[in-house]
Amino acid sequence: MPEGSTHRPPARPRLLGPGASPPSCYVDVAGMPWETSKFPGIRHKLLYSDPATGMSTLLFRLEPGAVVPLHEHTGVEMTYVLEGSLEDEEGSCTAGNFVWRPAGNTHEARAPNGALILGVFMRPNHFAAGQKFFTAPDAG
Repeated sequence: MPEGSTHRPPARPRLLGPGASPPSCYVDVAGMPWETSKFPGIRHKLLYSDPATGMSTLLFRLEPGAVVPLHEHTGVEMTYVLEGSLEDEEGSCTAGNFVWRPAGNTHEARAPNGALILGVFMRPNHFAAGQKFFTAPDAG
């Protein structure tokens, strides 16, 4: 749509159910502030969150040497590394590569040289020391 336009095209009908197709949700990621976490050297932007299911998508910035402490995945986690690398005892995921972890996978992740990653979580992780997941209201 041209800038300043208030016209919205009519909603397209759904293919698999009655009614109109729900609208897309565009997120201005560049315009969002980075949120600090309780984990030193890790900031994030919450791009999507569904409190009913626990599904979330976050953009993470990890400073060199940052560590995501020991945690267990309670659902599938998918990570795409945009810059740097994310490492654990099983391997290293470098820029332009993808790693996914099944529910039950337990590890500690490190970014020795820093990283920018996109993470998709089906459900929040459980941290060994009791820290809250990034989407929790008081996670900080």
